[in-house]
Amino acid sequence: MRLNPQRLLPPEHRCYYLYGEDQDALFEAGEQLLAAGDSAAVRLRVDISELARIEEASRNRGLFGPSICYAMVRNAQSANPKQSDHLIRMIGSVAAENRLIICAPGIEWRKALHKKLQAEKSLPQCEFSVPDTASFTRWLEGEIERAGLQLAPETLPWLGERLRGMRQAARQLIARLVCYENGQRELLSLDVVGELLGERAPGALEEWCHAVAMRQGQALGMTRRLIEETQVAEVQMISWLGTRLQQLLMYCWYQSRHERNPLQAAKVFGEARTKVTEEARCWRAAELTAAIRRVADAELLIKGASLEEKPVVIERLVLDLVAPQRLRV
Repeated sequence: MRLNPQRLLPPEHRCYYLYGEDQDALFEAGEQLLAAGDSAAVRLRVDISELARIEEASRNRGLFGPSICYAMVRNAQSANPKQSDHLIRMIGSVAAENRLIICAPGIEWRKALHKKLQAEKSLPQCEFSVPDTASFTRWLEGEIERAGLQLAPETLPWLGERLRGMRQAARQLIARLVCYENGQRELLSLDVVGELLGERAPGALEEWCHAVAMRQGQALGMTRRLIEETQVAEVQMISWLGTRLQQLLMYCWYQSRHERNPLQAAKVFGEARTKVTEEARCWRAAELTAAIRRVADAELLIKGASLEEKPVVIERLVLDLVAPQRLRV
């Protein structure tokens, strides 16, 4: 049973199979299916190796009767033959009040599990293909309008081409634009949007990001030179560094799940593709999470939440990221 991505809600079935190359849209739909329904339901997000957790939660009768269980399997594409068979058996045993959402981003059509799931005629299936530039630009336009932003006419098509399919990156950019615009209802030019996206930065900015990601002491001196000599805007530095750390975190997550191509799954782009693998060895997962929070805090300070000089905020941020034991994990 094939479903249209725009018509998944409200949920009408007990099982769903979501697959395709547009990972951001796929997981967004999965989260919506997981959130919809009984507010008292138990909601689980599990890996393919944790199917027993779903069965245990589904069988739990609880003190006041059986509990409703909604579960999402995040990485069915990584299933081994034993896990595939287990998942197929579960599909036929999901109770009417429960919900099972199977997500398989980037699964190969030749894989045995994909063929078996597609052969399940009663299983609702939805493919998320990478959107074309026009449809993604329409989606992006809606997000920008909801955020209350006004962009110069040439900016929206330019963004649609560069961010096509990357919904998470688009939302991060919109959040930065909202902070930058700060409720002034100003028309944001292509130059401003380009700088916040990182398209108008000098090559030295990429070198700085790499030095910070490698946790090298020289990154502090590079920070001063970028601000004083190259005169890169602090907000642009924050934008680039935040994006790089997000890429590192996603790469580490997919790598820990033994993803076939973690760089592609994490949607690492640009020069970072040749550096992220090396940079990831310098961080523990908890450190990366703390670093991203630290960057978010610094971004608020840069946008006016502090009376401190912006260069001081950036330098202290870099020191916290590269110096041992300064991150609170």
